[in-house]
Amino acid sequence: MKIGIISNLYPPYQRGGAENVVVRTVESLVNMGHDVFVISGRPRKETNQIDFDKNTAERIYRFFPPNVYFLLDDHKYMWPIRLVWHVIDTLSGFGKRRIGNILDNEEPDIVITHNLKGIGLRIPQAIQSRNIPHVHVMHDLQLVIPSGLVIAGKEKLSIFSKASYKVYQALCKWAFGLPNLVLFPSNFLLDYYKKNNFFGKSDCVVMQNPAPDFKPTARARRTPGPLRLLFVGQLESHKGIEFLMNAYEKLSFPAQLIIAGEGTMRDEVRRRAKLDKSVSYLGYISTSQLVNCLGVVDAVVVPSLCYENSPTVIYEALEAGIPVLASDIGGVGELVQDGRNGFLFKPGSQESFIEKMEVMDSKKEIFFRAQDDIARTVAPYALKIYTDALVNKLKEVINSKKA
Repeated sequence: MKIGIISNLYPPYQRGGAENVVVRTVESLVNMGHDVFVISGRPRKETNQIDFDKNTAERIYRFFPPNVYFLLDDHKYMWPIRLVWHVIDTLSGFGKRRIGNILDNEEPDIVITHNLKGIGLRIPQAIQSRNIPHVHVMHDLQLVIPSGLVIAGKEKLSIFSKASYKVYQALCKWAFGLPNLVLFPSNFLLDYYKKNNFFGKSDCVVMQNPAPDFKPTARARRTPGPLRLLFVGQLESHKGIEFLMNAYEKLSFPAQLIIAGEGTMRDEVRRRAKLDKSVSYLGYISTSQLVNCLGVVDAVVVPSLCYENSPTVIYEALEAGIPVLASDIGGVGELVQDGRNGFLFKPGSQESFIEKMEVMDSKKEIFFRAQDDIARTVAPYALKIYTDALVNKLKEVINSKKA
């Protein structure tokens, strides 16, 4: 099959786990022999020409959609400017036209879209107007709430916010049209969109994200010492990094905390690490560096304060046989089995976090011996299983469209 994949970000431009899912999917489809091309965004340059990279296994088209700023620069601007950015992103037909031209040249059998915010929410119209089979993969709440963030304990909206979001949601429904198939990595995300009356005429299926295809070397023994924790992710307040550092300071037993990632709280994390020798900050780490980290820690911490879909770092930890200590929020509880491959705690509660951390500390040797069993909990989401299922779904959509 000739498959087009469209994502707002694609390495080297990357923010979170959604891009990891896209990369794993592309690489796996290419390895299966499919003809794959990728369309993605890039920062502003002197020209608005499309960059074309054919020096990779997949062909990559990149363009800057005329807007106030590039997606990764949103933290630099105040909310009035971000509001203007969202309006342009939702209503502008520039991304639709640019991608339409690429589709006319490539003539794919089917197109898979991922996150589109930042390159144009009207892109599905370019696909559907050409009668090309269209599959969309959801990653977050961005079609319901512009920021994509719902914070635990702050779910209640003001009358003004409710009215504004209703208008935004109506525009998103118009922009997205009718994808033939929508894939949701968690039941939580599917239910959330159904509750807000999205994709009522599209086929909607839950398909968990693919686990990474790396196989970390089994740890022969646990290195003696205190409980070792790892946080990998965006250094943002809504991801719980500030909560984690504050709660960590209150632990009554010795521990070590390794933090990896980038974000607006980077300087604060670096400052805390300098003050506390038991805290290490690594900055951004590659997949190979992540594997090395997973080889020495006892648990991965996912302390999110926002409603999560299906965090990729959980798959990565479980694949390595590492238990996860995570906020029980959104779709996280569909992956973390309390007591078997980790523990769940009440989001934002230091008391609940410390309580589960104490249990984790007391059972670190037990969890170490259970690493094979922990890895088995994520085996159903292996990359090959995911890609085989995805290809079958793509064929079904194509055949249905022909019929």
